[in-house]
Amino acid sequence: MPVVVVTDSSACLDPETAEELGIRVVPLHVLVDGDDLREGVDPMPADLLAGPSVTTSGASPGELTEAYSRALADSDGDGVVAVHISRQLSGTWEAGRQAAQELGEKVRIVDSQSTAMGLGFAVLAAARAARAGGGLRAVYERAVETADRGRVLFMVDRLDHLRRGGRIGAAAALLGTALAMKPVLHLVDGKLVLKEKTRTATKAIGKLVDGAVALAGDGDVAVAVHHVGAAERADDVGAALRSRLPAASEFVVSELGPVIGSHLGPGAVGVLVIPGGAGAGERAAAPESVAGDHSAESG
Repeated sequence: MPVVVVTDSSACLDPETAEELGIRVVPLHVLVDGDDLREGVDPMPADLLAGPSVTTSGASPGELTEAYSRALADSDGDGVVAVHISRQLSGTWEAGRQAAQELGEKVRIVDSQSTAMGLGFAVLAAARAARAGGGLRAVYERAVETADRGRVLFMVDRLDHLRRGGRIGAAAALLGTALAMKPVLHLVDGKLVLKEKTRTATKAIGKLVDGAVALAGDGDVAVAVHHVGAAERADDVGAALRSRLPAASEFVVSELGPVIGSHLGPGAVGVLVIPGGAGAGERAAAPESVAGDHSAESG
C-alpha cells in the first residue's frame, strides 16, 4: 500500500480531492458557548463570526494518535506523513509530534509553516508523490519542499479578531483600528506579521494582487484565493490573478473554514502561491536535501 498522508482541517482541501488521493483529514475545533464543534464534521452556527465568545483549539494528541495509527495500518507499514498547520498558529503540530513518538519511525511530521492552501498544496504534493509510488522519505521531502516554496498574503478588514486570538500584538491591532487601516499581512517563519497598512480596501486588494504576482514569478505556479464571507472580493482577486498568472497549473477559490475564519474576521481575503506548482504533473520524487525546520521524526 502507498504511504498515507494525514493533515488537519485548516488545509481547506476539497473533500472529493482528499478522498481521491486517500488523504486523511483530522478536524480542528471551534468552541462556541461551551460547545466543542469539529471543523468539517459538526454543523456551525450561522452567526459564528459575530460572537466574541468563539475560540479555537487544535487536534489533541489522542485524536492524532488514533488517526496516525489507522493510517499506518492502512499503509501496510509503508508509513505515514502528517502535514499540519504552522506550529506558530496552533498546538496541532506539537500534538502530532507527541503522537508520532508513540508510533515509531514510520510516522513523520511536517510543520508546513502555513495554513489554508499554503498547507493544502503541500499536502496535495505529498499525496501525489505517494500515489506515484514514492517511499516514506520521498513523500516527506516532497511535502517539506513544497511548503518551503509557499508564500501567503492576507488582507483583513480589522485586526480585532487576530488580537483576540493572540495572533498579532495588541499595539499593532489597536493602531490599525484607530487609524481605520486595511492591513495586509504575510506569514514569516509560520507567524502572521503585519506587512503594510493601506487606507482603503481597494488599495489593500491591489497590494495583495501585486504582491502575489511578484511572489509567483513567471513560470508554473499553484494559486489559491481564500475569503471569509467576502465572495465578491475573492472573485475579483481571482479574476485579476488569472489574467496576470496565465501559467498557473492549479487555481483554487474558496471560503476559509471557521477555525481560520474566526481569527481573520469577516471581509478577509488571502492569496497563497506555490512557485513551481504543487506536483500536479508527473514529478514523483523530492530533492535529496531539504531546507527549513519543518519536521519531527518519531522515535
